[in-house]
Amino acid sequence: MIFITAKFQVLPEHADRWPEIADEFTRATRAEPGCLWFDWSRSVDDPTEYVLVEAFRDDEAGAAHVGSAHFRAAREKLPRHLARTPRIVNATVDQEDWSELGEMAVE
Repeated sequence: MIFITAKFQVLPEHADRWPEIADEFTRATRAEPGCLWFDWSRSVDDPTEYVLVEAFRDDEAGAAHVGSAHFRAAREKLPRHLARTPRIVNATVDQEDWSELGEMAVE
């Protein structure tokens, strides 16, 4: 799978509304057949920072996402709400889902 984590530094005046601002993009991406997950979290240390954790089945699914109409629309809409270009970590991982964190196993 393609595993991606991206940090979005949102302008302070838009930070509380970011989930609403990104909602259409989020819903459309989650509906893609190759999307495994697409989840936003807000930093507990910086209320203007959102972290996106996403995964796609394979390279084809990732390419379909980047080539989609909703991705193009997000490229037009979302940057005007950001303080800086998002930062990203992108890796191909040889698994299909989350693994358990054995060091914190719940019995």
